[in-house]
Amino acid sequence: MSGDLPVDSGMPNDGGDVGEVIRFDVVAHGEGAVVVHVVGEVDTLTAPLLRAQLDEQIAAVPLLVLDLTDVTFLGSAGLAVLVAAKDDADRRGHRLRLVCGSRIVTRALQATGLLTLFDTADGVPEALDVSA
Repeated sequence: MSGDLPVDSGMPNDGGDVGEVIRFDVVAHGEGAVVVHVVGEVDTLTAPLLRAQLDEQIAAVPLLVLDLTDVTFLGSAGLAVLVAAKDDADRRGHRLRLVCGSRIVTRALQATGLLTLFDTADGVPEALDVSA
C-alpha cells in the first residue's frame, strides 16, 4: 500500500480520559477513499468523537471504509452514529462500508436488526474494491 497516506492518527484532543478509550487511525487510499480504523469502545462518551470523525470524512471522499475490527464495545450510542453516518453518506451520494471484523460488532448489529442496513465487507481490501 505504498500510495496510502495517513490523514490523521492518534488520540482525540478533547482531553480527559477519552483518549484511553478510543482511537482513530485515518488513512487515505488515493483520491477517492479513506479508511477510518476505530480502536476501543464506542459508547455514550466516545460516540460524539466517532460522529465528528465520520462527518469530516464522509464529506471529503466518495468511499469511506469504517474498520471496526478492533472495537471492543459497541453500544446504542455508537449504533445511532453508524445509522446517521449511513444516512449522511446516502444523501451525499457517497458510500459507507463497514468492516465489522469482530463478533462484538456483528452481534450488536444483528441484535438490533441493523446489519442488513449496511454495506459490509470481510476486510479492508475487499471494502476498498469499488467494483463490489
